[in-house]
Amino acid sequence: MNSRTAIAPLAPDAPQADARRPIHPLWMRITHWLNALAVVILVTSGWRIYDAAPFFPFTIPTVVTLGGWLGGALQWHFAAMWLLVFNGLVYLALNIASGRLFTKFFPLTPRGVLQDALAALKGKLSHADPRHYNSVQKLAYLFVMLDLIVIVLSGLVLWKSVQFPVLRELMGGYESARRVHFFGMAAIVAFVVVHLVMVALVPRTLLTMIRGGTPKA
Repeated sequence: MNSRTAIAPLAPDAPQADARRPIHPLWMRITHWLNALAVVILVTSGWRIYDAAPFFPFTIPTVVTLGGWLGGALQWHFAAMWLLVFNGLVYLALNIASGRLFTKFFPLTPRGVLQDALAALKGKLSHADPRHYNSVQKLAYLFVMLDLIVIVLSGLVLWKSVQFPVLRELMGGYESARRVHFFGMAAIVAFVVVHLVMVALVPRTLLTMIRGGTPKA
């Protein structure tokens, strides 16, 4: 009886305590912005590297590339690569250790994705509670995580092809790995564009990523 009496008063306060908790913890915000910085540097320097030996009948305008020349672009690219790898590992490890990866992104079903996608196209997808992701957001963020892994692995083939022969062969050879790397980059760029559009439509999502925020912020 005494144990029940001691525990009972805590129950009503639990939802309130959860509501006061930041939507995005500090570690998540820091790793998010570092990942964003790494991706911007990797993409823009990667465009300059691509221009040095294009395999499609087009090049990227120099004004949006980083590095100035091939050697400079490679230096920026490698620096951002290490930032992405180490920061990405910290991000993934903390997401798993805190349980956030599973609570935020699962469960995820094809039916849920289809329903939310149709609702989004009709302009009826609710953003009332930024603490919870809809199915389309879950799928998009999980895809980005997997895409970044593919980009890193294909980048290893391009950087140290001889040292990673099995990985090179799994990707169909060096030239095929170049294309995997390029299309992985294109997917990230497409995600960033859509992500920025959604932020423009729901500006408070940016505020919560900067200061943590609460559903009432």
